[in-house]
Amino acid sequence: MTDEITLIAELQNSKTREKAFRVLITLYKERLYWHIRKIVITHDDADDVLQNTFIKIFKNIEKFNQESKLYSWMYRIATNESITFINKRAKERNLDISDYHQNLVSTLQSDVFFSGDEIQLILQKAIATLPQKQQLVFNMKYFDELKYEEMSTILETSVGALKASYFHAIKKIEAFIKANSD
Repeated sequence: MTDEITLIAELQNSKTREKAFRVLITLYKERLYWHIRKIVITHDDADDVLQNTFIKIFKNIEKFNQESKLYSWMYRIATNESITFINKRAKERNLDISDYHQNLVSTLQSDVFFSGDEIQLILQKAIATLPQKQQLVFNMKYFDELKYEEMSTILETSVGALKASYFHAIKKIEAFIKANSD
């Protein structure tokens, strides 16, 4: 049943939807969680956004037209849900999105769900200094190892723009690490 076409057919059939959806969750929950977690930073927020993402997927699976891969479609939903979530949280706290993100990263060390070492913490702090789009592009390319074509589908941006964003993100991260390693 892990064949994507079969899974989609079963998801779009009201008689098999619930069983197929449980399979879908099993297949993609962890990958989507970590993608969301890189955007929203905290475990509890990532869990909330993941739940919202799966609710949205369930409600809209009948509209999925198979113009992209199922995972790309879900990844786009997860990305949009994550961005909406952090923008809402920043607004609630009367903070600029970059200030809000900096605040989140500064709490990472005390997060019981963060298992990274000092180097990973510095990298997360460097990523937090990037504009939101560069953060997304960097995370998708570096951590999720997505191809530019997949990213283009998910973010609805040209491959050239994505390559430029990634290049600028790398340069800014290198400069941050160099400035903070002395």
